Amino acid sequence: MAKTRRGVTKTPARAPHHRRIALALQGGGALGAYQAGVYQALDEAGYALDSIAGVSIGAINAAIIAGNAPKERLDRLGRFWELVSSNSGWVEPPVPAPMREAFAEWSSTLTTVVGRPGFFEPRVPPPWLFPPKFSMSTSYYDTTPLRATLAELVDFDRLNHDGMRFSVGAVEVMTGNYVFFCNYPTQRTDSRQVAIGPEHIMASGALPPGFPPVEIDGAWYWDGGIVSNTPLNHLLAETPREGTLAFQVDLFSSRGPVPLSIADVMERQKDITYSSRTRMLTDMATQLHALRCAVADVLDMLPADKAGHRSVEKLKRFTADCVYDVVHLIYRSKYEEASSKDYEFSRASMQDRWTTGHEDARTALTKPDWLKPPERGDTVRVFDPLKPPRN
Repeated sequence: MAKTRRGVTKTPARAPHHRRIALALQGGGALGAYQAGVYQALDEAGYALDSIAGVSIGAINAAIIAGNAPKERLDRLGRFWELVSSNSGWVEPPVPAPMREAFAEWSSTLTTVVGRPGFFEPRVPPPWLFPPKFSMSTSYYDTTPLRATLAELVDFDRLNHDGMRFSVGAVEVMTGNYVFFCNYPTQRTDSRQVAIGPEHIMASGALPPGFPPVEIDGAWYWDGGIVSNTPLNHLLAETPREGTLAFQVDLFSSRGPVPLSIADVMERQKDITYSSRTRMLTDMATQLHALRCAVADVLDMLPADKAGHRSVEKLKRFTADCVYDVVHLIYRSKYEEASSKDYEFSRASMQDRWTTGHEDARTALTKPDWLKPPERGDTVRVFDPLKPPRN
């Protein structure tokens, strides 16, 4: 992983129209080391977060960030990723390029056989040998090690009371409803204010059939990525509505080449599935926020004798008068990866992904167009500073 920079004097990177700076972290298993590298670059550049939301591995990274003092966050992120990549069973990096594919296959196979230290371990005996009434019969792996890791690396008292808004997405098994667990009051029916604990983070990452559902207050939850792998829309729907700069860190790219083999097909299918239609969701959020701003303009034009109508009061709760800036950072590997990349936890790959995230974010931050004042009529501005050119 990239070395952290200590003793750096930071200049607050906040434009006047940004009342809130947010970070949205997508799910993607072993690819989540990329998010840690992105956070490192944001931290070095002085982007102080007000809000953070995650799904699956993004929820774990988010909890480590929100649940530690700023000066300790990178160290704790590093400890987590070094722990889960600590038994690759083969050579330490650097791995020669000709060996990369074989190394990745070995590493992902090792994960399926022995699990990951501090994260999950295989059930012995396997689940089909347990009677159906036992929770052990519903998953291939036991995530009890993750609970201990979270308890060690996350200060949940700080996470719940330090002022940073925190939320993680999960799916209720019996209803199929997508729910966000939040550490702050929320008016949304799909969000709940709770005292966040390890169980909420584990629920957000309980991807079946690998991991078991997690029970919270009598209900059972699975990985939020089953419904949507990105928490961006949740962040943009937060109230009070105020000018927001949101960094959206995706681990699967919606763009990619036409597959030329079965292995390529499996990887491309996973990329499309878990990219969560990020562009579509962003477009929907853009249209909705533009509508809110338009409604605010129309209400301002109403004559005084109409301003007290009960429908006007209802519409006021829907309106907004601010600009949302969304910056997309998408993981694109610098080498060929297989469909098993999200459970390929080798130390070599972890360090590559962390370094790539750090480099990508630093490159993006060299052209911060989002710090420019918005023009009249702007409601949502979307930036993709690393978007590759079309061929």
